[in-house]
Amino acid sequence: MATAPIYCTHKELKRVYPQIDAFDTKTPLYGWVTVTTNKYASHNSGAVTQLFADGEDLGAAQSAHTDLNVEGEWFYNSAEDVCYYYSASSPLDKLMEAGEEFTTMVTQFRTDASRYLDSKLDPNLPREQLKDKSGNFDYMIIRSSALIAAAFLIRANDPTNEVATALMEEAQGNIDALNDGKAALSWQTTRDASKGIIRDVSYTDGSVRPVDTRGNWNGTFDLIRVLIVNGGALDGTATYSVWVKNADKLGNQQGDQVITAEKINGDYQALAGGLQIRFAGETKSSVATATNEWEIEVMGAGEHIDASGVKSVANSRWSS
Repeated sequence: MATAPIYCTHKELKRVYPQIDAFDTKTPLYGWVTVTTNKYASHNSGAVTQLFADGEDLGAAQSAHTDLNVEGEWFYNSAEDVCYYYSASSPLDKLMEAGEEFTTMVTQFRTDASRYLDSKLDPNLPREQLKDKSGNFDYMIIRSSALIAAAFLIRANDPTNEVATALMEEAQGNIDALNDGKAALSWQTTRDASKGIIRDVSYTDGSVRPVDTRGNWNGTFDLIRVLIVNGGALDGTATYSVWVKNADKLGNQQGDQVITAEKINGDYQALAGGLQIRFAGETKSSVATATNEWEIEVMGAGEHIDASGVKSVANSRWSS
């Protein structure tokens, strides 16, 4: 059966709030007394859904305390509010805890946060497009759900915690920015999308690279391929080539080559479709590295803008 996605991983949650492990909700159990040889009981323990001994998950409970005869077995009698534990060593010498396994609990909070985020985002945002072109969730979605999950987990222990409040305020700011069109997800067309979005395919740190484009793309969607053919300085040595889409494939899949081994001079130079590109390095002595490659995502200048504070629709006039 299909399930709704969880937008952040446990690791991503910890990146947003590294102290999250401090909010493990397990509760220590005290007052263990001997019932029979190797069998112990903790009265008035409170509900025990899972028992831990020195951090070890003791697995599923037995059906009755009379079934306990193997090291580590346990049973919770809800009618009498008593937790039973079988061990050759006294639980008084161990850290006995009741609660939920932490990873399982965090997974539930991550799930709850993802569904909460779904409920707060504009219904016009298609959920299947919350991922980028690589199949990963956009960082705005990851971070927002992680902020919410961290706040939920903290508030489970301390409902008035100021840190949790700050985390939720940041998450709400992200939600408002997405809903108001002040922030864009990777699939959305922005006002400057026709100028191109440059992404590294392969890049050597410190080398000359594309730093700017200008003009407006006069075609429709494409992923333009830009490749350094000859490495070297910007003195006529370094060269670049460019590919755009054809009827069968996009530019980044080497559709049609429109520029071949053009010398890089550091000024704005031809790219394709009404766009120009400019290369530069970190210093005046930086050089281009052969086989470094980029893709430039472009949208037509007249295409509908998805991410805008003012919603707009592109109109066409037809004449007969």
